[in-house]
Amino acid sequence: MASFNRVILVGNLTRDPELRYIPSGTAVSDIGLAVNDRVKKGDQWVDETTFVDITLWGRTAEIANEYLSKGAPVLIEGRLKLDRWEKEGQKHSKLKVVCDKMQMLGGKDGGGRGGRGGGGSSDQSSYDESEQYMPAGGPPLNDDIPF
Repeated sequence: MASFNRVILVGNLTRDPELRYIPSGTAVSDIGLAVNDRVKKGDQWVDETTFVDITLWGRTAEIANEYLSKGAPVLIEGRLKLDRWEKEGQKHSKLKVVCDKMQMLGGKDGGGRGGRGGGGSSDQSSYDESEQYMPAGGPPLNDDIPF
C-alpha cells in the first residue's frame, strides 16, 4: 500500500530560530510554530492553538536564522517525522515536522529582522510592488519596447 506524508502549515514563530551546524558543516535550525484554529464549543467560537516543532536544514535554516524572529508569520511545507529516544530507562517519542520548503509571509516590516519577507502583505500602503519589478536602469523608455 502506498503512503503519503506531506504537511503544510501557516503560523507564527514562537521563538527565535536556533541555528547550529552539525560536524559535516550542514546548517540546522529548530523553530516552533503556533498554528491557530477556531472551533465551536457549544454556542461559542473558541481559538485553539497548536504548537509544532519544525526542523530546517541547509540554506533554509540559515535564511530563517537571518530573517525570522519570534512572532514572524511563515508558511512551512514538509513531512512528519517521529523521533524516539530512551532516557533514564524511559522511552520517549515526539512528532515533529521536517521542513522541505519555507515561505516568509508578511510585508517589508512584518516580523523579520530587517529582511524582506517572501510574500505579500495585507497592508498595501507599506509595500511598493514597483520595487520588485523595476529594472536596474530604471523604467524602460517607450521606444525601447519591441512591440
